[in-house]
Amino acid sequence: MASIRELHNQLISKERSAVEIAQETLDRIQLLEPKLHSFLCVTADRALEQAQQVDAKIAAGDDIGLLAGIPIGIKDNLCTKGIPTTCASKILENFVPPYESTVTARLATAGAVMVGKTNMDEFAMGSSTESSAFQLTANPWDLERVPGGSSGGSAAAVAAAECTVALGSDTGGSIRQPASFCGVVGLKPTYGLVSRYGLVAFASSLDQIGPFGRSVEDAAILLKAIAGHDPNDATSLNVKIPNYVSSLTPNLMKQRKFRIGIIKEAFGEGLDPVVGKTVMDAVDELQRLGAEITEISCPQFRYGLPAYYIIAPSEASANLARYDGVKYGFRSDETHNLMEMYTKTRAQGFGAEVKRRIMVGTYTLSAGYYDAYYLKAQKVRTLIKQNFEQAFSQVDVLVCPTSPITAFKAGEKTNDPLSMYLTDLLSIPINLAGLPGLSLPCGFDEAGLPIGLQMISNVLQEETLLQAAYAYEQATPWHERSPQLEDTPPSTQTTQSKKTKKSSVKRKKA
Repeated sequence: MASIRELHNQLISKERSAVEIAQETLDRIQLLEPKLHSFLCVTADRALEQAQQVDAKIAAGDDIGLLAGIPIGIKDNLCTKGIPTTCASKILENFVPPYESTVTARLATAGAVMVGKTNMDEFAMGSSTESSAFQLTANPWDLERVPGGSSGGSAAAVAAAECTVALGSDTGGSIRQPASFCGVVGLKPTYGLVSRYGLVAFASSLDQIGPFGRSVEDAAILLKAIAGHDPNDATSLNVKIPNYVSSLTPNLMKQRKFRIGIIKEAFGEGLDPVVGKTVMDAVDELQRLGAEITEISCPQFRYGLPAYYIIAPSEASANLARYDGVKYGFRSDETHNLMEMYTKTRAQGFGAEVKRRIMVGTYTLSAGYYDAYYLKAQKVRTLIKQNFEQAFSQVDVLVCPTSPITAFKAGEKTNDPLSMYLTDLLSIPINLAGLPGLSLPCGFDEAGLPIGLQMISNVLQEETLLQAAYAYEQATPWHERSPQLEDTPPSTQTTQSKKTKKSSVKRKKA
């Protein structure tokens, strides 16, 4: 599994061409997709065309950036001009955007090679990628288990080397939790650091695009490429972007005294004891590297989950009102009047989890309940933010488990939404506060499943976050392990077709 830097060195030395790298990646996707189902759409023609452009630049003697010729997967809620963007929903099954998202446009300018659009929970609503309308993605470490969600396709693709890096979106942990389940690095940036223009909205005050990589350096390279101000996004921050890559130093903690806080409230009820012990072993390693360790209390941390499941559905209720069968997307043909068109289109086009959240959000925003639920949740959000502000007056980085558990079996929690929601218990408060958070592998459980260490820094302190993560990564072997898939037979879970699987196969040939 070559890194971005290794592939870059091979390209500039002409040891390999960008077309060769792209074709090898596409061949691996073809080999593994019957087992994993990470991609909803494989863009082979576009990938080879982009690779040829990189090779032409190299042949002409032009300098190329680190991302030029690097295979990348794109979560299917990021608009790609001329390429289907479905959000893994029947209601957008045939939607082809007429414009490009800012992040994918920046990656194209950098020369990155898009190999396809990755599977996800429908409209990014879920924690297992099981709410996709089209297919079930498997965890590369155990095909009977889920990859996490909602960016499960991106995490699984990176873990299985179906692409070098990938983009996901994180509303309540949708990058970090699947990164933890799949044993890769996943980073949610500060809210506003990365443009959301072209990201299909779920909850606008929480959504943030971020990178997946097999190493901290790969994530840092990708973040550097997509971060920065965008006039098309009113929430985009106009700040100077540091060189996240050049500041990565293995022995940095010996040169600079890092103050690391353990979030006390994250080690309570519901935490798998093996996960808790593994994360504390990681904290011991950080201390050995030279970090100063302190226990930090964030009393409102535990209220993140109930606050989130009022705020996020409320915003989803408003954002998803546009899918009514009028201008674009799916429209039911079983209607006789306007009202029937609205109701049947939405009933047939949305899946169960999306409907659940729309109904919850509509209820909490309705007259008589707004103050009791939505307004109170926003007040709790403010208290959580204040807890973090107080914590960062004492430490540089906070740590806790990324998820209370490791990857669970497919189907295990589909009929128990509350149990599913609890898997995001430790990641949600970071979104509510708009902070950057990163998950990286810190060990494995008895079943050989990855465990994620979550690191959190203050607003716009991604450089500090990446430095701490890199120092830990370079001192430990966990990032060097990878799943062995080539001789693994497909599981019965992932080969079960959903009702709409046939149309998904058509998109894969697009």
